[in-house]
Amino acid sequence: MSRSGAITFKGTPMTLAGEEVKVGQSAPNFTLHYFEGGMKQLTPADLKGKPTLLSVVPSLDTGVCATQTKKFNEKLDGMGEKINAVTVSLDLPFAMNRFCGAENIKNIRVASDYQDRSFGNNWGMLIEELKIVARGVYVLDSSGKVVHAETVKEVTTEPDYDAALKALESAS
Repeated sequence: MSRSGAITFKGTPMTLAGEEVKVGQSAPNFTLHYFEGGMKQLTPADLKGKPTLLSVVPSLDTGVCATQTKKFNEKLDGMGEKINAVTVSLDLPFAMNRFCGAENIKNIRVASDYQDRSFGNNWGMLIEELKIVARGVYVLDSSGKVVHAETVKEVTTEPDYDAALKALESAS
């Protein structure tokens, strides 16, 4: 299944692979990869037990994606171990770590969908024409149920930070 014209990139309509994730459903499966002393995997099962913020960005090498990650990092300060927070992109884990080190990102983990695009496909976020993920934000409760879902309609604009953070606080 594909959703033609679901979003735009610089005004050009784009197609998203898969079905849209909606509030109330269980988190679809994925396997993300991150580098922490070696290559490791992250799945929805690893996130259960705490409310989770999933910040989805096309690439940390772009201005809006960097801003989104830095803003969430700032706004999540003080929540610490009470939550999970993950930025998802198709950037390589090594590049993601370099970005986090350079930008002092401490409150949000970075994980990549580069190997099989299971997040992009299963969450309806893979832009078929560009083979990158769209911009969005999801919040899961501690059982892995989606309590907030935003797919940003124009990829070059920022998400609704306040709505996501309010949902995260409500889930805590």
